[in-house]
Amino acid sequence: VKLTAAYPKKLTGLLMNLRSQHLPLNRHLHRINKAEHPHCPHCPNIEETVHHFLLECPSYQRERHTLHNALGRDASSIPHLLTEPEAVPHLVKFINSTRRLKTTFGEV
Repeated sequence: VKLTAAYPKKLTGLLMNLRSQHLPLNRHLHRINKAEHPHCPHCPNIEETVHHFLLECPSYQRERHTLHNALGRDASSIPHLLTEPEAVPHLVKFINSTRRLKTTFGEV
């Protein structure tokens, strides 16, 4: 609660959805029958999970490089990205720059 207390509602919702993995990524959407398959739109046969989106998808390599420049090796830690106040602005910049969640969250 402390982490999100000072954040706007949209950002708090995004962080909660990231933590619970209830994000509009294909794995979750497929599970709730809103997508045909759970695969990443860029990576055939790889499920689009929060982990894949944040740390692995080659389509977001440039955005991830910026995140790594800002946070160093902590950029490879999902717990760090989702719980450390100094990581949140960089995570938001990454998410906004990928435009993957723009339909649901707009610019966060």
